[in-house]
Amino acid sequence: MNPEAMNPEAKIQDIEFVPERSLSLETGRIAKQADGSVVARLGDTMVLSTATISDSVNESSFFPLTVDYREKFAAGGKVPGGFIKREGRPTDKETLTARLIDRAIRPLFPDGFYHDVHVVNFVISAGQDFDADVIAGVGSSAALMLSGAPFGGPFAEVRVGRVDGEYIVNPTMQQTEESDIDLVVAGKEDALVMVEGEAHEISEESMIKALDVAHRSIRRLCEGQHRLVEDAGEPEPFEWEADLVPDELVERMKEQYGPKVADHIHGPYSKETFHGGIGDLKDDAVDEVLGDDDETPEGYVASDIRDAIGEVEKAEMRKMIVEEGKRIDGRDQTDVRDLWMEVGYLPRVHGSAIFTRGETQVLGSVTLGTSEDVQPIDEVFADTDKPFYLHYRFPPFSVGEASYLRGPKRREIGHSMLAERALRPVIPEQDTFPYTIRINTDVMESNGSSSMASVCAGSMALMDAGVPIEKPVAGIAMGLVQQGDETSVLTDILGQEDHLGDMDFKVTGTRDGITACQMDMKIEGLSRDVMLKALKQARAAREHILDAMTDAISEPREELSEHAPRLTKLTIDPDRIGAVIGPGGKVVKSVQEETNTEITVEEEEGVGIVTIAATNQNDAEAAVERIKQIVAVPEEGEDYIGTVKGIRDFGAFVEIMPEKTGLLHVSEIDHDYVENVEDYLEVGDKVKVHLLEIHDDGKMRLTRKPFVSEENGKQGR
Repeated sequence: MNPEAMNPEAKIQDIEFVPERSLSLETGRIAKQADGSVVARLGDTMVLSTATISDSVNESSFFPLTVDYREKFAAGGKVPGGFIKREGRPTDKETLTARLIDRAIRPLFPDGFYHDVHVVNFVISAGQDFDADVIAGVGSSAALMLSGAPFGGPFAEVRVGRVDGEYIVNPTMQQTEESDIDLVVAGKEDALVMVEGEAHEISEESMIKALDVAHRSIRRLCEGQHRLVEDAGEPEPFEWEADLVPDELVERMKEQYGPKVADHIHGPYSKETFHGGIGDLKDDAVDEVLGDDDETPEGYVASDIRDAIGEVEKAEMRKMIVEEGKRIDGRDQTDVRDLWMEVGYLPRVHGSAIFTRGETQVLGSVTLGTSEDVQPIDEVFADTDKPFYLHYRFPPFSVGEASYLRGPKRREIGHSMLAERALRPVIPEQDTFPYTIRINTDVMESNGSSSMASVCAGSMALMDAGVPIEKPVAGIAMGLVQQGDETSVLTDILGQEDHLGDMDFKVTGTRDGITACQMDMKIEGLSRDVMLKALKQARAAREHILDAMTDAISEPREELSEHAPRLTKLTIDPDRIGAVIGPGGKVVKSVQEETNTEITVEEEEGVGIVTIAATNQNDAEAAVERIKQIVAVPEEGEDYIGTVKGIRDFGAFVEIMPEKTGLLHVSEIDHDYVENVEDYLEVGDKVKVHLLEIHDDGKMRLTRKPFVSEENGKQGR
């Protein structure tokens, strides 16, 4: 049935972004009270994207954009786990997807726009072939186009994979698993605005090829959004006034304070003195311009004056970089700051490293665990547990702030995943190194690209822990300053260069290729040539850092830390898994307590796998022996040393193996007549017995007679 025939307001646009594969956009059917509303669909996966703009101006100094992305289990025909049975706080996947969309939207709004913008994405149908993240990106752009917002779109997001050398746009989830590239790319018709993803040591040329392939599909998706807006009717433009620092005030501050700002920017650099000096200049300007008044005759207040000095600072710094080829800390455009690093700093952890680059420092540590320590994943599109994960933390003291420690913010979750992706390609497979690996990176001080420092610290901490990674990984953050036709690409950007520049492009990799990247643009796009230049410049910096890392630790240690668990694996008959675990876990818990170990039992491809984690060899061997006893099958005619577990008038029950107990009948205790069993045996006694018979129901009949001398008569206890 034609949806438009049922609802004349509904407009649908099918966009063929690659041959024989289309994404559809629909508007006018649901959520019509939002300023813009679109349902985007690829296969059976559907996302409702809405855009709503506040009429009032937010009293903030930044663009108040909020992007939300939520996956409901009902969309995939699932029920959430846990007691409450409803979705809770956003998962890491939802947070990361919201960040991907936010970072593509933010640079496309004009400076001085301070109305709240809320973009919401609900996954309303979760198909089995396509993830919803990039679909939500396209839907968000189309919703903003229909809202009338002062939005410099459209943009589109696509995923690029490569299977057997063939590049695939928006691959299925199965194809993504088989791919050696997993990139999410956002762009406009004429330029890219955001890139994030991981790869298995690909070349810079392969990366550019992937971006070219992505951009072709992005153009088609943008054209389709234009057609949708035309069909639905051009929206009324949102009326607003730019809240910018007045040009007249900026010129006035430039005349009065430009030379002082220039002298300060060209002077000796440290983060503290640089920001302190600029702050003093702003204070002097406020005192001189305002005096004892709250505002000037033109209506300028203290914040306006400070912002105007900030604009003078920005212009002077950018001019120095582009025209003079100099940076505020005196480096050339391709220089990496001074490096210092150390491994094995923390005595009790399984592996540790300090990585310092200029005024950015990260302390990394590695913890090795068992399969019980994997990170459980319970999401709409994924349910595979993670045996490797990285957690990044950015405490306020790292930038000299007095604040509060709270749970991880969106930025920290994003940096955690970026560093994790960077290292994941070199992590050994579980069949060769069956540990769960957790990396923790704490930023000790920060002045630019703490996420890339986390990659370096994490890589060295892995080697210090003895994790047999294939090769070390390093990361570097690249910047960009564009003035007219002049463009400068900066290696290893400072925090101020990130703040006042036009790009933050993070690239990680080994000596053999790129493993992850993340690019954020603050201008409306980046050309292919500039992207390639940044990638090649990043490679040279990466190799420089890897040289320094190799001086600190050249390869993984041969032995694990004495504090790390030793893992021993046994294969058992899968039918014996229940015996090892026991009712309610009784058996395995008792073995763990007796041997001071941690034991996990699971079935893999029809084989029972028992993994024993111990801190010393004796405990491991004791646990192995106990497991072997449990899984062993009693055999008729064999002798055993058993433990008396119970005494009855008719005999004694003797446990010859864990959870395997047989009857030592009163007639089999001694050659002579036994009137009272307790004259011969007591609960807890160790007794040697012979297994006479195993009945069809599993009951066992034991005897002690072969081990009791007839000449001695009644041997007793």
